[in-house]
Amino acid sequence: MLRGNKVGLRARHEDDIPILLAELYDDVVNASRAEGRPWRPITPGSKDPRLVVDDKEQGHVPFSVVELDGGTLVGTATLWGIDNHNRSAHIGLGLLPSARGKGYGTDVVAVLCNYGFVVRGLQRLQIETLSDNAAMLRSAERNGFVREGVLRSSAWVMGEFLDQVLLGLLAQDWKPASKAYL
Repeated sequence: MLRGNKVGLRARHEDDIPILLAELYDDVVNASRAEGRPWRPITPGSKDPRLVVDDKEQGHVPFSVVELDGGTLVGTATLWGIDNHNRSAHIGLGLLPSARGKGYGTDVVAVLCNYGFVVRGLQRLQIETLSDNAAMLRSAERNGFVREGVLRSSAWVMGEFLDQVLLGLLAQDWKPASKAYL
């Protein structure tokens, strides 16, 4: 497990899937804001790639996020779009409603940065988020991400186009918040 100050990132367990399905993906508004595609219901027991891990897929590393104090599942974290030639990847995360507002997002981003820069040897990490996602913007900026641009009206979400903010962090600009991440 990769450890932060408040959360740990571990492999996805089969028991995680029903919780993530019910609390993240069955929430139409949340899922519509988090996905780059329209929401659709997921059949119970399906092998939906957003939930079930394909260990052969090298460009996508999904984690389950758990509280360090007690091990309770609180969300998902992903390093995706991994490009080994250009040594870059994207960061994504989703916290269960009960876990929001507790500083977990900032800790998850910090642990993913450690994983990307130290474990994977990447040069650049990138985040794309909706411009009104204040929590993700704060979490990214607290970890040193810089706003690099706005993609105007680039996301169709629940009947309207929204702007997305593009943030980036280079390995040489990253300052680990703690030594607790290994």
